[in-house]
Amino acid sequence: MFRRFLAVWCLPFLLAILPAAASFAVIASLPSTAYDFYLERITRLDQLILTLGSFLFILQTLLAWRALTWKNHGFDERADSWISHLSQAAEWFPLLGLLGTVAGILQTFSSISGPISPERIIQLYGPAITATGSGIFMALVNILPAWIVLAGRDLIFALAGAVLPKKEEKS
Repeated sequence: MFRRFLAVWCLPFLLAILPAAASFAVIASLPSTAYDFYLERITRLDQLILTLGSFLFILQTLLAWRALTWKNHGFDERADSWISHLSQAAEWFPLLGLLGTVAGILQTFSSISGPISPERIIQLYGPAITATGSGIFMALVNILPAWIVLAGRDLIFALAGAVLPKKEEKS
């Protein structure tokens, strides 16, 4: 009875919040100077990447919880295609970050006229680096929910004492 409670109720919830916990762990592991540098130089493109990425992440997390929930004789698979499509959208975040990097480099070069100190170049180059960081971070966190669903279902099956259904081979 306890094993079923664990597999049907507790594990789906814990697995669904695991990507959020991993995201906070990544943020917490950053050196404080790098984190402060990032926050001081955040741009509108960063805000767009972070807002869109957070929205997709929250939506995927809710769908992952639903997909990990045991219903009658199997998992609720109605959310699977949405999770797949949303995790594929994560591929766009590094490209948006790269676009911001190029824009930041162009902005840096356009503001240079005459001799300039290396410190000033680094200061002007900051927004280019933040866009890259935003894009990579959002790509990373947005691929986690889909992976959690795949790995979590196997774990729930194993803990529930069930036998995994054989996947049909396509010919």
